[in-house]
Formats: sequence, C-alpha cells, structure tokens
Amino acid sequence: MSAVITYVNALFIVFTIVILLRILLSFLTIVPVRRSTQAVYDFIIDTTEWYLRIFRRFIPPLGMFDLSPIVAFIVLGILQVLVTNILSGF
Repeated sequence: MSAVITYVNALFIVFTIVILLRILLSFLTIVPVRRSTQAVYDFIIDTTEWYLRIFRRFIPPLGMFDLSPIVAFIVLGILQVLVTNILSGF
C-alpha cells in the first residue's frame, strides 16, 4: 500500500510543480517560435487552467495580481493530506 501512497504523493508534487511553472510563465512575455515550445506552453496552460478557474470564480484578481494560485496551493496541500490519510487508513 505504501507504493500507492508514494505514487499519489508524486502526482500531487508534479501538479504543484506544473502550477508553479504556470505562475512563472505568467511573468514572462514569451512568443513561442518553435512548435515544441508552443506545445509545452499549451500543455502547462491546459493542465492547470481547469483547477485555477475554480478559485478564480470566487477570488477576483486584485489589479495585476491573481491570488487564486495561493488558495489553490493550500487546497491542494489539504487534499494531499486527506487522500494520503485515507489511503493509509488513518
């Protein structure tokens, strides 16, 4: 069972890293010239937009700043703990 818990934790960590990449990319003005660069950029946007959109409905941007990723990280951390505890049987 610990292999499943390790795998689930790894998935949460990867998703957190992808969200961090999304935040970093939002600070850069990138004009993807190559199709591979555009594909990576689109992958990062597509894999995180559905999750961040949930929090943007409730937390509007404050000027230039979007605070929804902060709440998304907190909820993701809570979900990780809950799922890990459920899988380990408390």
